Amino acid sequence: MVNKEKNIKKFIIVTGLSGAGKTVAMRCFEDIGFFCVENLPIVLIPNFARLCSQKYYEDTSRMALKIDTREKNFLKNTLVSLNSILKAGFNYEILYLESSNEALLHRYKESRRPHPLHYGTIFQDIKKERKKLEPIRKKADIIIDTTNLTSQELKELLMKDYLQVPAKEMIVSVVSFGYKYGIPPDADLVFDVRFLPNPHYIRSLSAHSGKEKNVRDYVLKWDVTKKFEAKLFSVLEFLIPQYAHEGKSYLTIAVGCTGGKHRSVVISELLKKFFAKMNYNVKLKHRDISKK
Repeated sequence: MVNKEKNIKKFIIVTGLSGAGKTVAMRCFEDIGFFCVENLPIVLIPNFARLCSQKYYEDTSRMALKIDTREKNFLKNTLVSLNSILKAGFNYEILYLESSNEALLHRYKESRRPHPLHYGTIFQDIKKERKKLEPIRKKADIIIDTTNLTSQELKELLMKDYLQVPAKEMIVSVVSFGYKYGIPPDADLVFDVRFLPNPHYIRSLSAHSGKEKNVRDYVLKWDVTKKFEAKLFSVLEFLIPQYAHEGKSYLTIAVGCTGGKHRSVVISELLKKFFAKMNYNVKLKHRDISKK
C-alpha cells in the first residue's frame, strides 16, 4: 500500500500508457516542490539513486521520475532499477496512468502526434504498449484511469487524493506599489487603494512611510478604511482557498496607491498579518516605498 506519510525518503515512479497524462502528472509534482526528472534513461536510474543517497540533492524526500516503454529491454531494466532504488535506502511508489483505447486514439488524432512506439497504426501501437506495460501495472501502488478526466481534474485528483498536499503550502506574496511607477507585471490580484485618505497631503506625515505608526494610525482611523478592510478580508478569505484548490503554488497580490509609500504600505502590512493568522506562507515587499 502507498505510504503517504510526509518526509519519507522515496521516489515516485510515474509511468503508464502514452497519452494517458504522465506529463500532466509531472507538472503537478513539479508545482508542489518535487525534484522531477523526465525521460531519464532507465539504466541510469541506479546512478541517480546513488547520487541521492550521497545527498547530492538537498531534499531527497520529494523525487519523481517519469519512465515509458520506448527503451530497449524496458521491463528488465525497470525491475533492476527499482531494486537499485531500494538498495540506495529509498522507498518507491509506482503511479500508473491509463486510459481507454478509444480515448487515447482520440487524443492522438486531436494532437496529430505519432505514437512513440511506431509498431503500426496508432491503434495497434496502443494495444501493444498496453500489453508491454502489464507487468509494471501489476506492481503499481496507484492506478488512475484518465479516460473521463480533463488535465485539471487529473491534477486536482493527484493533489487531493494521492499527494495530499495542504492547500496552505501555496505561497502568497503581497507587494505594495505606486501607480506612477507601474503595476507589478507578475500580479495575480491588484487592489487600488487611492480612494483612501492620503497622508501625502498632511505636512507632518508626508515624509514618513506607511510602516510608521503615525501614518498607519491616520490611514486606519477613517470609516471608509475600516469598511474596505472588512470587505477585502472577506473576499480574500473566500478567494485564496479557491486558488489553492485550483493548484496555484504561488499567488501575488499587489496593492497600489499613487506613490507606493503610504496607503498601499499600510494595507499591505495588514494583509501580511491577515495571511499569517490563517497560517499561509506569506511574503511581503514594499516595491516603491523609498522612491520619491
